[in-house]
Amino acid sequence: MLLNAARLSDIITAMNESPAHTITFQPGDIVCEGVPHGANLLRVALLEGVHINASCGGTGGCGKCRVLIDSGEYEGGSGAKLPYEDFDSGVRLACRVKVLGDLVVTVPEESRMGDAVALTHERRPGPGRVLTASDLEHLVKGWSVDPVVKKYALSLEAPDAANNINDLDRLKLGLKAEHGIEDVSVDFEVIRELPSAMRGQDWNVTATVVERSRGPKVIQVVPGDRISDDYSIVLDIGTTSVYVQLLDLGSGETMAQASDYNGQISYGDDVITRIVHARKGEGRKQLQEAVVSTINGVVGKVLEKTGVDSCQVSHMVAAGNTTMTHLLTGVDSANIRIEPYVPAATFLPPVRAGKLGIDVCDHVHLYTFPCVSSYVGGDIVSGIVGSGVFQTDKVTLYVDIGTNGEAVVGNREWLVATSCSAGPAFEGGGIKHGMRATRGAIEAVQVEPVTGEPHILTIGGRKPLGVCGSGIIDAVAELLEAGILEQNGKFNREAGSDWLRQNEDGQWEYVLVREEYTASERGDIVITEPDIDNLMRAKGAIFAGITTLLNSVGLELDAVEQVYIAGGFGKYLQIDRAAAIGLFPEMEPEMFTFVGNGSLLGARLVSFSKDMLAAAERVALTMTNIELSDNQFFMDEYMAALFFPHTDMKWFPRMAGILGKLK
Repeated sequence: MLLNAARLSDIITAMNESPAHTITFQPGDIVCEGVPHGANLLRVALLEGVHINASCGGTGGCGKCRVLIDSGEYEGGSGAKLPYEDFDSGVRLACRVKVLGDLVVTVPEESRMGDAVALTHERRPGPGRVLTASDLEHLVKGWSVDPVVKKYALSLEAPDAANNINDLDRLKLGLKAEHGIEDVSVDFEVIRELPSAMRGQDWNVTATVVERSRGPKVIQVVPGDRISDDYSIVLDIGTTSVYVQLLDLGSGETMAQASDYNGQISYGDDVITRIVHARKGEGRKQLQEAVVSTINGVVGKVLEKTGVDSCQVSHMVAAGNTTMTHLLTGVDSANIRIEPYVPAATFLPPVRAGKLGIDVCDHVHLYTFPCVSSYVGGDIVSGIVGSGVFQTDKVTLYVDIGTNGEAVVGNREWLVATSCSAGPAFEGGGIKHGMRATRGAIEAVQVEPVTGEPHILTIGGRKPLGVCGSGIIDAVAELLEAGILEQNGKFNREAGSDWLRQNEDGQWEYVLVREEYTASERGDIVITEPDIDNLMRAKGAIFAGITTLLNSVGLELDAVEQVYIAGGFGKYLQIDRAAAIGLFPEMEPEMFTFVGNGSLLGARLVSFSKDMLAAAERVALTMTNIELSDNQFFMDEYMAALFFPHTDMKWFPRMAGILGKLK
């Protein structure tokens, strides 16, 4: 949420007043500090690397996560699988305990994974910094709420015999006299309805004005004082998903948000497949209508949720990769995939949203973020602006992990970018039981190193439906460290775990959750070797893209001073797990910051501030693109990265030690 100063101050105060707690797990005297008030005890344990059995994903269904709370304030802890006599004797289910104070917790032997003394095979490093509301006032500096589209209330004099100038000139004179707006032009559609609008409430009107390089232009006039009804819609048009937020331009608040799968998925998972489809007959029209249908669905949800009328929306801002921007606006994308990879345009002019089929009033224009090249799009420009990378002195690595993996390195003086096709594995695509990071998705996995038994957490504490990107990364990292998965991505047939098996097709797979504990109708939730191969290729492309990008400017990984991670699943990602599979090198967790949906982050700023709009255009013009399609260094790096974590263990000393002990 992007907030004005007063609202931000209130939230920061509330956050500061909400205490953080310390939990000590016994045996082992394992101390977890900074635990948020109200946190789930099992979630704290698993994310901190403390081993507690949780076969059902923390839904209370298995009753295995039994603990004794020796001291401290909490609530809950009962469940259907916990007998009354056990509850009366002090036993609690960790998945049902809400932390309200400092706690001392004993994990009894039957709830531990493996060894009766050690609760953890190795303490995980911290997860990196996740941006909160209190970070927003420091993230990007030097801007204020000053939208490029504004509403102005006018009290005009009614015409009489002595003052009978036409309505249009009366409007222009009023804007000059009351608000100092000169040399204004007026959209023809406004003129058509101007007489009724000006007389609707005794010559009191609200004019919506957009500031342009050619001068201000009136795009809407409505009766009465409606300046408080001033909203914008910002969109992240992703290859897999579309996200929307409704912003109040007056208060600076995010009123509502929604998301859905991009309807274009039915025509292909990746941008290349969609570009090919766009060349077939009505293909371009079909793809444009598909994404607009998705946009109308999510926009309708936020408008309905808030009671805001579409005619109260002043403008829209959309950020997406270059292909998504072309397909949304109906622009020919054919040459994006053909060498030398030239898009139709990197800067598109604002277009009436209604002309694209978006269900908003006629005056609303859609601004699409400028792109850099065929494969570095407006979503990356938006993220660089929204995260403040374009202002920092530090050498910063910005990585957006999704269907298309993009990376940018640089600071306020220089920016170099590249893009590599990672595929949809990080968003659950191409995975047998993959799903988006929504309620019911497995987000965290631990594997007992002796028996190979999995213990999981789901988003929202729901029964498992599938596994999202962070859960897949977690599972593969844990299986590697338990010796159940080889570095080449194949299961160790000699592991001897009851959770490792061959399916009816002869494929080897690992069972994450037995059918009885799932909410799925597809039987056991498993990870297969083809799933792991998809993940290996995805992480290999990202890592190779990063090293190639740095090599292009004469740097190595140790030159990076901070890392920003963008993408939908970043908030659930554990840095050590990502490093264990070779997605990132092993770096100090404090170097990592999760910015969440970077595309929306920048779109909100641009929606609020014309200065940030100018900044976005400067970033797009100055960013240098490195093309990977014919880059031999990238191909060599990619082949080297098709191994867990990597064929060159220089950047993975921790994993080298762990894997060395298994041999």
